[in-house]
Amino acid sequence: MIREPIAAGQFYPGSADGLKKMLESMVDDRAEKVNAIGLISPHAGYIYSGVVAGAVISRIKFSNTFVLLGPNHTGRGKDFSIMASGSWITPLGEVEIDAQLAKRIIASSSYLEEDMAAHQYEHSLEVQLPFLQYFKSDVRIVPVILGQARGGIYKKIGKELAGTIKESKQRVTILASSDMTHYEPQESARKKDNKAIEAILNLDEDELLRRVADFDISMCGYAPVVTLISAAKELGAKKAELVKYQTSGDASGDYRSVVGYVGILVK
Repeated sequence: MIREPIAAGQFYPGSADGLKKMLESMVDDRAEKVNAIGLISPHAGYIYSGVVAGAVISRIKFSNTFVLLGPNHTGRGKDFSIMASGSWITPLGEVEIDAQLAKRIIASSSYLEEDMAAHQYEHSLEVQLPFLQYFKSDVRIVPVILGQARGGIYKKIGKELAGTIKESKQRVTILASSDMTHYEPQESARKKDNKAIEAILNLDEDELLRRVADFDISMCGYAPVVTLISAAKELGAKKAELVKYQTSGDASGDYRSVVGYVGILVK
Protein backbone atom coordinates (compact mmCIF):
# COMPACT_ATOMS: atom_id res chain seq x y z
CA MET A 1 0.00 0.00 0.00
CA ILE A 2 1.27 3.46 -0.93
CA ARG A 3 0.64 6.48 1.25
CA GLU A 4 0.65 9.57 -0.97
CA PRO A 5 1.79 12.93 0.48
CA ILE A 6 -0.93 15.28 1.74
CA ALA A 7 1.30 18.01 3.21
CA ALA A 8 3.61 18.60 0.22
CA GLY A 9 3.14 22.08 -1.17
CA GLN A 10 1.52 23.21 2.09
CA PHE A 11 3.63 22.33 5.14
CA TYR A 12 6.79 22.03 3.03
CA PRO A 13 7.78 22.59 -0.64
CA GLY A 14 6.16 20.30 -3.18
CA SER A 15 9.19 19.95 -5.45
CA ALA A 16 12.31 17.91 -4.69
CA ASP A 17 14.64 20.82 -5.50
CA GLY A 18 12.70 23.32 -3.40
CA LEU A 19 12.46 20.87 -0.51
CA LYS A 20 16.18 20.05 -0.56
CA LYS A 21 17.06 23.73 -0.60
CA MET A 22 14.83 24.43 2.40
CA LEU A 23 16.15 21.43 4.34
CA GLU A 24 19.75 22.53 3.73
CA SER A 25 18.93 25.86 5.38
CA MET A 26 17.47 24.15 8.46
CA VAL A 27 19.83 21.28 9.29
CA ASP A 28 23.38 21.39 10.64
CA ASP A 29 25.63 18.85 8.92
CA ARG A 30 28.44 19.67 11.38
CA ALA A 31 26.42 19.14 14.56
CA GLU A 32 27.79 16.73 17.15
CA LYS A 33 26.02 13.37 16.72
CA VAL A 34 24.84 11.25 19.66
CA ASN A 35 23.34 7.79 20.08
CA ALA A 36 19.76 8.72 20.93
CA ILE A 37 17.12 6.22 21.99
CA GLY A 38 14.53 8.71 20.88
CA LEU A 39 13.71 12.31 20.11
CA ILE A 40 10.84 14.79 20.10
CA SER A 41 10.34 16.85 16.96
CA PRO A 42 7.59 19.34 15.93
CA HIS A 43 5.29 18.94 12.94
CA ALA A 44 4.10 22.38 11.80
CA GLY A 45 4.81 24.11 8.52
CA TYR A 46 8.55 24.24 7.96
CA ILE A 47 8.65 28.04 7.91
CA TYR A 48 7.55 27.94 11.56
CA SER A 49 8.94 24.73 13.08
CA GLY A 50 11.51 23.52 10.55
CA VAL A 51 14.54 25.01 12.28
CA VAL A 52 13.62 23.18 15.50
CA ALA A 53 13.07 19.87 13.70
CA GLY A 54 16.29 20.36 11.75
CA ALA A 55 18.30 21.16 14.88
CA VAL A 56 17.23 18.04 16.79
CA ILE A 57 17.40 15.60 13.87
CA SER A 58 20.87 16.92 13.00
CA ARG A 59 22.11 15.69 16.38
CA ILE A 60 21.33 11.98 16.10
CA LYS A 61 23.37 9.06 14.82
CA PHE A 62 20.96 7.43 12.43
CA SER A 63 19.56 3.93 12.79
CA ASN A 64 18.11 2.01 9.86
CA THR A 65 14.55 2.15 11.25
CA PHE A 66 12.54 4.84 13.03
CA VAL A 67 9.33 4.15 14.91
CA LEU A 68 7.31 7.33 14.40
CA LEU A 69 4.69 8.19 17.03
CA GLY A 70 2.13 10.84 16.16
CA PRO A 71 -1.17 12.21 17.49
CA ASN A 72 -4.45 11.82 15.62
CA HIS A 73 -5.57 15.26 14.43
CA THR A 74 -8.26 13.91 12.06
CA GLY A 75 -10.18 11.48 14.28
CA ARG A 76 -10.08 8.88 11.52
CA GLY A 77 -9.19 5.22 11.86
CA LYS A 78 -8.36 2.99 14.79
CA ASP A 79 -7.55 4.51 18.17
CA PHE A 80 -4.04 2.98 18.18
CA SER A 81 -2.96 2.47 14.62
CA ILE A 82 0.06 1.07 12.77
CA MET A 83 0.43 1.15 9.01
CA ALA A 84 2.28 -2.16 8.84
CA SER A 85 3.27 -2.53 5.19
CA GLY A 86 3.90 -0.54 2.04
CA SER A 87 5.62 2.82 1.73
CA TRP A 88 5.19 6.57 2.08
CA ILE A 89 5.94 9.02 -0.72
CA THR A 90 7.47 12.47 -0.41
CA PRO A 91 8.98 14.73 -3.10
CA LEU A 92 12.35 13.18 -2.15
CA GLY A 93 11.19 9.66 -2.97
CA GLU A 94 9.82 6.57 -1.30
CA VAL A 95 10.19 5.56 2.36
CA GLU A 96 9.63 1.88 2.99
CA ILE A 97 7.82 0.58 6.07
CA ASP A 98 9.80 -1.93 8.13
CA ALA A 99 7.03 -4.51 7.81
CA GLN A 100 8.76 -7.20 9.84
CA LEU A 101 9.20 -4.94 12.86
CA ALA A 102 5.70 -3.48 12.45
CA LYS A 103 4.14 -6.96 12.52
CA ARG A 104 6.15 -7.85 15.62
CA ILE A 105 5.00 -4.68 17.38
CA ILE A 106 1.35 -5.47 16.61
CA ALA A 107 1.72 -9.07 17.76
CA SER A 108 3.16 -8.03 21.13
CA SER A 109 0.91 -5.01 21.76
CA SER A 110 -2.27 -4.99 23.85
CA TYR A 111 -3.63 -2.01 21.90
CA LEU A 112 -1.97 -1.34 18.53
CA GLU A 113 -3.82 -2.53 15.43
CA GLU A 114 -3.03 -2.54 11.74
CA ASP A 115 -4.86 0.34 10.07
CA MET A 116 -4.42 2.73 7.15
CA ALA A 117 -7.29 5.17 7.72
CA ALA A 118 -5.69 6.99 10.66
CA HIS A 119 -2.60 7.71 8.56
CA GLN A 120 -4.18 8.75 5.28
CA TYR A 121 -4.73 12.44 6.04
CA GLU A 122 -2.58 12.86 9.16
CA HIS A 123 0.33 15.27 8.69
CA SER A 124 2.24 14.77 11.96
CA LEU A 125 4.39 11.89 10.71
CA GLU A 126 4.65 12.89 7.06
CA VAL A 127 6.42 16.16 7.83
CA GLN A 128 9.19 14.26 9.66
CA LEU A 129 10.08 12.15 6.62
CA PRO A 130 11.97 14.67 4.46
CA PHE A 131 14.30 15.44 7.37
CA LEU A 132 14.98 11.71 7.81
CA GLN A 133 15.47 11.27 4.05
CA TYR A 134 17.92 14.18 3.96
CA PHE A 135 20.30 12.31 6.24
CA LYS A 136 19.51 8.73 5.18
CA SER A 137 17.82 8.16 1.85
CA ASP A 138 17.09 4.47 2.56
CA VAL A 139 15.64 4.98 6.06
CA ARG A 140 12.72 2.73 7.00
CA ILE A 141 9.83 3.59 9.27
CA VAL A 142 7.07 2.11 11.42
CA PRO A 143 4.26 4.73 11.49
CA VAL A 144 2.11 4.76 14.65
CA ILE A 145 -0.85 7.05 15.36
CA LEU A 146 -2.18 7.35 18.92
CA GLY A 147 -5.70 8.52 19.74
CA GLN A 148 -7.23 9.70 23.02
CA ALA A 149 -6.82 7.41 26.05
CA ARG A 150 -5.80 7.25 29.68
CA GLY A 151 -2.12 7.82 30.44
CA GLY A 152 -1.68 4.25 31.62
CA ILE A 153 -2.48 2.97 28.14
CA TYR A 154 0.23 5.10 26.53
CA LYS A 155 2.72 3.88 29.14
CA LYS A 156 1.84 0.25 28.44
CA ILE A 157 2.12 0.80 24.67
CA GLY A 158 5.57 2.27 25.29
CA LYS A 159 6.75 -0.60 27.49
CA GLU A 160 5.49 -3.22 25.05
CA LEU A 161 7.12 -1.34 22.16
CA ALA A 162 10.43 -1.33 24.04
CA GLY A 163 10.14 -5.08 24.64
CA THR A 164 9.65 -5.73 20.93
CA ILE A 165 12.61 -3.53 20.01
CA LYS A 166 14.81 -5.41 22.49
CA GLU A 167 13.72 -8.78 21.12
CA SER A 168 14.32 -7.67 17.52
CA LYS A 169 17.97 -6.89 18.33
CA GLN A 170 17.69 -4.04 15.81
CA ARG A 171 18.95 -0.54 16.46
CA VAL A 172 15.75 1.48 16.31
CA THR A 173 15.13 5.16 17.04
CA ILE A 174 11.77 6.33 18.38
CA LEU A 175 10.54 9.73 17.21
CA ALA A 176 7.62 11.40 18.97
CA SER A 177 5.94 14.10 16.88
CA SER A 178 4.42 16.99 18.84
CA ASP A 179 3.85 20.69 18.84
CA MET A 180 3.51 22.47 22.17
CA THR A 181 1.11 25.22 23.34
CA HIS A 182 -1.27 26.41 20.61
CA TYR A 183 -2.51 29.95 19.90
CA GLU A 184 -1.65 31.81 23.08
CA PRO A 185 0.45 34.96 23.59
CA GLN A 186 4.19 34.37 23.55
CA GLU A 187 4.75 34.86 27.28
CA SER A 188 1.92 32.50 28.24
CA ALA A 189 3.00 29.84 25.73
CA ARG A 190 6.61 29.87 26.91
CA LYS A 191 5.56 29.67 30.56
CA LYS A 192 3.32 26.67 29.96
CA ASP A 193 5.76 24.94 27.63
CA ASN A 194 8.59 25.31 30.15
CA LYS A 195 6.49 23.35 32.66
CA ALA A 196 5.97 20.52 30.16
CA ILE A 197 9.61 20.57 29.02
CA GLU A 198 10.83 20.31 32.62
CA ALA A 199 8.81 17.12 33.13
CA ILE A 200 10.09 15.67 29.84
CA LEU A 201 13.72 16.43 30.70
CA ASN A 202 13.17 14.61 34.00
CA LEU A 203 11.80 11.63 32.01
CA ASP A 204 8.69 11.81 34.17
CA GLU A 205 5.70 10.89 32.02
CA ASP A 206 3.26 10.96 34.96
CA GLU A 207 4.29 14.51 35.83
CA LEU A 208 3.97 15.52 32.17
CA LEU A 209 0.40 14.20 32.10
CA ARG A 210 -0.37 16.01 35.35
CA ARG A 211 1.02 19.32 34.13
CA VAL A 212 -0.74 19.10 30.76
CA ALA A 213 -4.03 18.71 32.65
CA ASP A 214 -3.39 21.10 35.55
CA PHE A 215 -2.00 23.97 33.48
CA ASP A 216 -4.24 23.41 30.43
CA ILE A 217 -1.26 22.93 28.09
CA SER A 218 -2.55 22.41 24.53
CA MET A 219 0.32 20.09 23.58
CA CYS A 220 -1.17 18.01 20.76
CA GLY A 221 1.39 15.19 20.96
CA TYR A 222 1.52 14.49 24.68
CA ALA A 223 0.43 10.89 23.96
CA PRO A 224 3.40 10.18 21.65
CA VAL A 225 5.76 11.85 24.15
CA VAL A 226 4.44 9.84 27.11
CA THR A 227 4.79 6.67 25.01
CA LEU A 228 8.33 7.63 24.01
CA ILE A 229 9.42 8.30 27.61
CA SER A 230 7.92 5.02 28.80
CA ALA A 231 9.63 3.06 26.00
CA ALA A 232 12.93 4.88 26.34
CA LYS A 233 13.22 4.17 30.07
CA GLU A 234 12.65 0.47 29.37
CA LEU A 235 15.44 0.72 26.80
CA GLY A 236 17.83 2.24 29.33
CA ALA A 237 17.35 5.99 28.92
CA LYS A 238 18.95 8.00 31.71
CA LYS A 239 18.61 11.59 30.58
CA ALA A 240 17.13 13.99 28.06
CA GLU A 241 18.61 17.07 26.43
CA LEU A 242 16.83 20.19 25.23
CA VAL A 243 18.24 21.02 21.79
CA LYS A 244 16.01 23.94 20.77
CA TYR A 245 12.78 25.69 21.68
CA GLN A 246 11.04 28.50 19.86
CA THR A 247 7.58 29.62 18.84
CA SER A 248 5.90 30.54 15.58
CA GLY A 249 6.26 34.14 16.73
CA ASP A 250 10.05 33.82 16.58
CA ALA A 251 9.66 33.04 12.87
CA SER A 252 6.79 35.38 11.97
CA GLY A 253 7.39 38.28 14.37
CA ASP A 254 3.76 38.06 15.53
CA TYR A 255 3.79 37.23 19.25
CA ARG A 256 0.09 37.79 19.93
CA SER A 257 -0.94 34.18 19.19
CA VAL A 258 1.81 31.61 18.83
CA VAL A 259 2.45 27.87 18.72
CA GLY A 260 5.41 26.40 20.61
CA TYR A 261 7.93 23.94 19.17
CA VAL A 262 10.57 21.86 20.96
CA GLY A 263 13.38 19.52 19.94
CA ILE A 264 14.54 17.10 22.65
CA LEU A 265 16.92 14.13 22.62
CA VAL A 266 16.35 11.14 24.90
CA LYS A 267 19.61 9.28 25.57
